[in-house]
Amino acid sequence: MLYIGIDLGTSAVKLLLMDGEGKIRKILSREYPIYFPHPGWSEQNPEDWYDQTVEGLKELLADCDRSQVAGISFGGQMHGLVILDENDRVIRPALLWNDGRTAEECDYLNQVIGKEKLSAYTANISFTGFTAPKILWVKNKEPEHFARIKKIMLPKDYIAYRLTGVHCTDVSDASGTLLFDVKNRCWSGEMMEICGVRREQLAEIYESYETVGTLLPSVARELDLSDQVKVAAGAGDNAAAAVGTGTVGDGMCNISLGTSGTIFISSKTFGVDPYNALHAFAHADGHYHLMGCMLSAASCNKWWMDDIIGTKDYGAEQAAIEKLGENHVYFLPYLMGERSPHNDPDARGCFIGMSMDTTRADMTQAVLEGVAFALRDSLEVARALGIRICRTKICGGGAKSPLWKKIIANVLNLKVDVIESEEGPALGGAMLAAVACGEYKNVEEAAERIVRIIDTVEPDPALAAKYDKRYESFKKIYPACRPLFAKL
Repeated sequence: MLYIGIDLGTSAVKLLLMDGEGKIRKILSREYPIYFPHPGWSEQNPEDWYDQTVEGLKELLADCDRSQVAGISFGGQMHGLVILDENDRVIRPALLWNDGRTAEECDYLNQVIGKEKLSAYTANISFTGFTAPKILWVKNKEPEHFARIKKIMLPKDYIAYRLTGVHCTDVSDASGTLLFDVKNRCWSGEMMEICGVRREQLAEIYESYETVGTLLPSVARELDLSDQVKVAAGAGDNAAAAVGTGTVGDGMCNISLGTSGTIFISSKTFGVDPYNALHAFAHADGHYHLMGCMLSAASCNKWWMDDIIGTKDYGAEQAAIEKLGENHVYFLPYLMGERSPHNDPDARGCFIGMSMDTTRADMTQAVLEGVAFALRDSLEVARALGIRICRTKICGGGAKSPLWKKIIANVLNLKVDVIESEEGPALGGAMLAAVACGEYKNVEEAAERIVRIIDTVEPDPALAAKYDKRYESFKKIYPACRPLFAKL
């Protein structure tokens, strides 16, 4: 049988076709626009997501036996706010995960309601990207839209609804709303009251590998598929990526170098970071995970290459980098503010340490190293909690760079396992669909049978020691700049 994984990303939807043995048959992507109506704001049109998903599915299935398609599932950008009216029509453009307009609402939640209460209700505190402060923003700033809300949805779940007619979400994606009781895997009554949300406005909750429904007959006809094709709930992009890299079970780690960057640590038991620097979420495997998330990762390199120095030849730029661990230039990768561990929407990117002998290669290197140092910030929080991590998987667009993988291995002093397929959330979505259809008995079995490690990047002790010293300097830069960021 065949299974489809749909990764609803920030810049494009990626679609993947996998057979029952885990072999990837076809991959494609289709882009859609992102809008920045004000500095720090970030929006998309949910109709664009659906239109490109459907057109992508038609292209994905063009050359295959469609009668063999058994299931579809998802990975998707988290935290976005999609609001529907009584006719299930989108009320306004979706506020995305990297939208920073909710500083006032976050201050209200963290300072007035209080971080201790939020952590008790949801295992997390408020970050500007989370869904609950976005709901409060609409309530405060667009009351006419708030009054029309019939359903509150997350991005990938809007696609699931359009395919099945079911208003659904999964535990991993719901964990990032700040409306979800992570420990008990249910909506939080206290948070609904705080945000002025009724239970009927929220979607039904499923485990990521559970079937939410089958294709609507009209959708099945358009795609030339059976209306018995199962649709599984899927997962937030990081949890889906973790499934796709085999980061399931207890004590496993994955680093994702996508538009955002994450360090993801799976656990069979529920636990909360008392400092709230790491998110405590439900995992797509039926258990839990801790996660540090930086808002700009591979997007920093894309910004530097495409917009600043004006090249698409990333490999050529990186080939000029020769002396790792000795760069005198530092880069703070906070182009959209920062989440873990600083929780500072005012933070901004900056270079520091340039001199007359600074080269273009030095600054390119600083961008790659700055992302790695910021990931280490979250790793250090995990280490302070007594979590011992000695190796990690890696995925995302940035993971295609051998140099970047080497930098990460040495900055974090971890063995970096490279898997055969670095398709992350799309592969994870297809695997969840296969579990929903009974191809595998659970997510861990699917990961064990499908995910293969083909290489390991080992840290070099001498280079890791150099990066230790440089990290000590890096972590002093943000506290020094923080008072300026708020003024700027």
